[in-house]
Amino acid sequence: MKNNLLNKKCLPCEGGVPSLTDAEIKNYLSQLTKQWEVSEDKKISHSFKFKTFKAAILFVNKVADLAEKENHHPNIHLLYNKVKIVLTTHVIGGLSENDFIMAAKIEQLL
Repeated sequence: MKNNLLNKKCLPCEGGVPSLTDAEIKNYLSQLTKQWEVSEDKKISHSFKFKTFKAAILFVNKVADLAEKENHHPNIHLLYNKVKIVLTTHVIGGLSENDFIMAAKIEQLL
């Protein structure tokens, strides 16, 4: 199933669509390989740990390139060798399929 997310592209979201339901969120989470946390039914996040600061920065740069390609931008928090990725679809105030597409593709960057 994860392959389905990897084969999709983030679509522009202009609002006016509902955010995902709890059941939809659970379904998408099951398609990811990492343990992503759900916050307030509006965000998903995962923290990645690297051996060095430089490795963490290289990962951040890969995520940035992916975000530009997909036109869906996460919040990225860097603390030395730890990178926390937070995904949400701001325009709808919650989660959309785009967030899970990005999560799946970010996992593939490792």
